[in-house]
Amino acid sequence: MASRVPKKPRNYRKEYDRYQGTAEQKKNRASRNAARRIAKKNGKNVKGKDVAHRNGNPRDNRASNLTTKTASQNRSFARTTQAKKRNPRA
Repeated sequence: MASRVPKKPRNYRKEYDRYQGTAEQKKNRASRNAARRIAKKNGKNVKGKDVAHRNGNPRDNRASNLTTKTASQNRSFARTTQAKKRNPRA
């Protein structure tokens, strides 16, 4: 039986500094928050759901590009490096 190696605690500060705190990711996050406000303003029920971008681009907040999905539906498939969804029926 192999010995267990204890897991290191997650370093949230380092994650923020390296990824979430970059200028590009701050803009994406602000755009996702704006998309949620837009969907809510247009009468969509967003409580407990994700506001999904059909084309996978978080900065494309056209009303026709926004839909609501459960978290498991919205996060259930991989995205490419260009933020395009691989699922054509998304």
